Amino acid sequence: MKITGFNYYQVPPRWLFIKIDTDEGISGWGEPVVEGKSATVEACVREMEPYLLGSDPRNIEDIWQTLYRCAFYRGGPIITSAISGIEQALWDIKGKFYQMPVYEFLGGKCRQTIDIYGWIGGDRPGDVGKAAKEQKNLGFKAVKMNATEELHYIDSFDKVDRVCERVQEIRDTCGRDFGIAVDFHGRVHKAMAKVLAKELDPFRLMFIEEPVLSENYESFGEIAKYTATPIATGERLFTRWDFKKIFEQGVVDIIQPDVSHAGGILECRKISAMAEAYDVAVAPHCPLGPIALAACLQMDACTPNAFIQEQSLGIHYNQGSDLLDYLDDPKVFAYENGAVSISSKPGLGIEINEALVREKSLSPHNWKNPVWRNSDGTPAEW
Repeated sequence: MKITGFNYYQVPPRWLFIKIDTDEGISGWGEPVVEGKSATVEACVREMEPYLLGSDPRNIEDIWQTLYRCAFYRGGPIITSAISGIEQALWDIKGKFYQMPVYEFLGGKCRQTIDIYGWIGGDRPGDVGKAAKEQKNLGFKAVKMNATEELHYIDSFDKVDRVCERVQEIRDTCGRDFGIAVDFHGRVHKAMAKVLAKELDPFRLMFIEEPVLSENYESFGEIAKYTATPIATGERLFTRWDFKKIFEQGVVDIIQPDVSHAGGILECRKISAMAEAYDVAVAPHCPLGPIALAACLQMDACTPNAFIQEQSLGIHYNQGSDLLDYLDDPKVFAYENGAVSISSKPGLGIEINEALVREKSLSPHNWKNPVWRNSDGTPAEW
């Protein structure tokens, strides 16, 4: 079997899908994208095409190593996301060829379901209590919210108080056993992160995410002194070499590799195995589309230290199209009692509505994240 061609589809709200064809008539789908840089990632995948055309798509490790190591420059969000989407599509092809789900190639499943959480706002707050209650009524047992809007290096305690008020609103509305994760989104600097972590500790959160930017990982140890809440990070780390320094530090409790950014399904499985050796849990990052989520679920199926999965149904970014719109059978992601069942269908376990993908790609998106500024006009982290 040989790879014969690539097809690219930029579709709303902010996703890039690729379809890789073979001479056996079997095709695989992947989602190589960096949010706000989808055209750049597409160009990167196109540059990788010559390394792939004519190759056997089943030789996934060899192809991955070739794309990662043989171009001299490596790593980073663009190159690694391009490799990630290609790798997902190759697994989809291999699974369909052998009529097995991807997890069967990675040791087989160790669970029947994986817990999931819903997304609400928090940074431009509306009624977060009502939003969390709506997610609970849909069957979710946990939500994640952004902690705060712009925060300067040193900022007002009034903003800290407002974060706590919003979390309290969810507690009051949804109860003491409802899971709440608070995403600092890397937009909080060390001094304020210590304050926020300490003030949020009494709420018994599921985790706090990216309390500081991952490149400031040396600050995690200091922040951990102010809280017993589990600390999560990893959405902006790429390949096991980026995660290595996090594990060696021994402070982070939960890693969040993204199968569309960190190197694909197998690379994230390797990262998760490293995490297991350090007694660290896994909660894969995935505010993306259906292919990325399907790839995450394949990894979750065979990863014992995965405990919850992010997904984007109804997320505020999904304007114009939502998670289930591009699937032939939306029931494949049927959520029940806060969890999703592990599919036994071959490949990634989903069928893409290619006609709709083609139609939507005729009006490609140009999604960009907003630019935030502090009150004094200086650029702020988004």
